[in-house]
Amino acid sequence: MPPPWLLVESLQDILETETHKDFTESFSPPPSIPAQRQTDYSGRAFYTSPPFVESCTVNAVPTALPYHWFEVSEILLEAASDDIPESDKVRQLLRDIREVRLAKMRRQVERLSGDGEGTRLDGVGAMEVSESRGFMVGVVDGLRKLDASREQERREREEAERDNQRYNDEDDEDDDMT
Repeated sequence: MPPPWLLVESLQDILETETHKDFTESFSPPPSIPAQRQTDYSGRAFYTSPPFVESCTVNAVPTALPYHWFEVSEILLEAASDDIPESDKVRQLLRDIREVRLAKMRRQVERLSGDGEGTRLDGVGAMEVSESRGFMVGVVDGLRKLDASREQERREREEAERDNQRYNDEDDEDDDMT
């Protein structure tokens, strides 16, 4: 049985949320963060990781995509597509959700101006971050170059002001001698 978020109805709801006018600047809410540390039957501490976190099981919230949603869905569709109802429709909805979310991420990153503000990427999955890394690095590099030119301009302005101040001070000394 697939996780609830991997069913057609859930994916349609998620796609609807992603394209809704109230969510043009944000992503559909992620599932709650699992407990950081758990203990096994013998009392030893361990940390759960996908695919064993609750967001990847049948107990998952149906309208919340887990952090590794893309990877888990690819694995399940590859290995057990017969067990997923309407697997072709699920694949199409996953593609649509992915495209919408990547476009949102590009828009948010493109709006950065280098003035120190950031952008929220709550609910973004691991594969989305990985796929957008090259794009984000390019934007950050462009911002760094802009900031470097601003910094150079500021230094030149300060140096010119110091030179003007020095010139004015020398003029004052000449006036004192007469």
